[in-house]
Amino acid sequence: MINATWLETFTTLCETEHFTQAAKRLNMTQPGVSQHLRKLEQYFGYPLISQDGKSFSLTQQGDAIFALGLSRRREEKQLRETIEADDPNIGEIRLACSGSFAMLLYPKLLPWMNTAPNLRIDLEAAPQTNILSGLIAGDYDLGVVSEKPNHSRIKAQALGREELCLLLPKSAIGINITYAELQRRGLVAHPDAYAFADKLLPLNFPNEYLGSNALRIRGYINQIGQIPTPVAAGIGYTILPRSGLEAFPHSKQLMVAKLDTPQSQNLWLISRKGRVMSSKLKRLIQTITETAEQITTI
Repeated sequence: MINATWLETFTTLCETEHFTQAAKRLNMTQPGVSQHLRKLEQYFGYPLISQDGKSFSLTQQGDAIFALGLSRRREEKQLRETIEADDPNIGEIRLACSGSFAMLLYPKLLPWMNTAPNLRIDLEAAPQTNILSGLIAGDYDLGVVSEKPNHSRIKAQALGREELCLLLPKSAIGINITYAELQRRGLVAHPDAYAFADKLLPLNFPNEYLGSNALRIRGYINQIGQIPTPVAAGIGYTILPRSGLEAFPHSKQLMVAKLDTPQSQNLWLISRKGRVMSSKLKRLIQTITETAEQITTI
């Protein structure tokens, strides 16, 4: 690799056409300028200037190196301008969160994207462990998780608490919701349903609940947007965070069971420690915060 300091010294020498003036501009000594010139000539194996008394002219090779030096300056200037520019509507940002929170959040990002054609937002629905590892690896700029990570490189900011909702069809309004009634209907399962059941059901049915492996399963869906669909049609029940209910387009066909002991999960916004937040990320964080407030329970 060409030594960048030698190249900058030579470029300045070519511009000033004088060793003393070049040294003054670079805050160097004249012998220092001469030394950088000699090192650059040794590196390329060609003389770069032809001296005539106190003046000099560039050799053919010197012309080529001078052109390279000017080109490097332009590239560095463009790079600096790109780095220093902080336009919230230009660039790329990457976020990962649960599927239910993603369904609620993404429509709120669309108006922003529609007015910012040079902005790219990647939103990935992922399990908490994947979000954490992806954030550490640099795959994501931000993440939203339900458990505060205990990692030295991760910063966590509390967003609020999200209710776990026991969802039944609207036709179940007025029915006494017992564990036997839930077993009769059967669980519409999904990847997080068993963990949610273990959090919610033993608190409300302590004498009957024997664990998620003892639940009667009516069906299984891996598509987050379709989980409430069979319940809305009168088939079974399911358990989702409040965001999953709010994002469901037919939420009026569902009811949230009134339980003696409601249960919520925390929401945490996570990022890498020391990360300087650009204007794009600050705007995204504001939208995430507002979305979390919509579903937060006290």
